Amino acid sequence: MNTLRARSRRRQSYRRGHWAEYLAAGFLFLKGYRIVKRRYKTAQGEIDLIARKGRILVAVEVKNRSSLAAALESITPRNRQRVEAAARHYLAGQPAGFSQDVRFDVIAVGWPFGVRHLDNAWRAGS
Repeated sequence: MNTLRARSRRRQSYRRGHWAEYLAAGFLFLKGYRIVKRRYKTAQGEIDLIARKGRILVAVEVKNRSSLAAALESITPRNRQRVEAAARHYLAGQPAGFSQDVRFDVIAVGWPFGVRHLDNAWRAGS
């Protein structure tokens, strides 16, 4: 029975994560961003959302927790490294001459309802 309960919790968490990513995408859209990719996955890592605003390409990490503080605290150095590696992979696949500024943002989603957008949350390699 414990495995069924654990599987159910994982499934529920996965659905909440998807919901948070859709909420974040809508939030960014309302702020004037264009969503380029959702859930960009590589062997090195994953980017929840890749968005663009003007000449800036934004890799967005979405964190969904019980509170905004918990969501913001859940961003680890390892997590940032994986997002950066996936961003390098994405950029390597772009056509020659593709040059845009890249920024790393975080959107924290907390309950009962709260959304916080940290633009330029970290710099690559930090």
